Amino acid sequence: MKENLLFELRRTKKLGDGALAQLDEADWHWRPDEDANSIAIIVQHLHGNMLSRWTDFLTTDGEKPTRDRDGEFEPQRLSGADLRARWEEGWRVCLGAVDAVGDPDLARTVRIRGEPLSVLDAILRQVSHYAYHVGQIVTLARSRRGAAWKSLSIPKGQSRQHGTGSYKRG
Repeated sequence: MKENLLFELRRTKKLGDGALAQLDEADWHWRPDEDANSIAIIVQHLHGNMLSRWTDFLTTDGEKPTRDRDGEFEPQRLSGADLRARWEEGWRVCLGAVDAVGDPDLARTVRIRGEPLSVLDAILRQVSHYAYHVGQIVTLARSRRGAAWKSLSIPKGQSRQHGTGSYKRG
């Protein structure tokens, strides 16, 4: 079970890595409108969420009192290198914490904002949350890069060349 969870988290990170690798410095902070989040803001949010949720995952509430969630959504004008470092740190903490979970731990109870959840449910909640935000990153990066975008999956019109049932682990 844990290996399946790690596989999905790593797959989600890899998709985000592919999008982030295509960004120029200005692309990190581009927003389609003034109310939208930039990729930088989404990365700031993921970083804060991951540090809060996964630090002392099995023993403390996943919403740490030191987290400034609202501040994560404020533009900080960090460089692409700084944002990439936060992205990597968040994923390192996340993947390390999930990797440290033993199968017997999956039925244990943890809390997020005081809400009791099984460890399995708490991890699944974060898998979904991260996939949602990585999807936003990919959409924003694709919109920003336009014709320069390099597909992260099977490009349009090439499905037959790639066959069907190509979902592979590894």
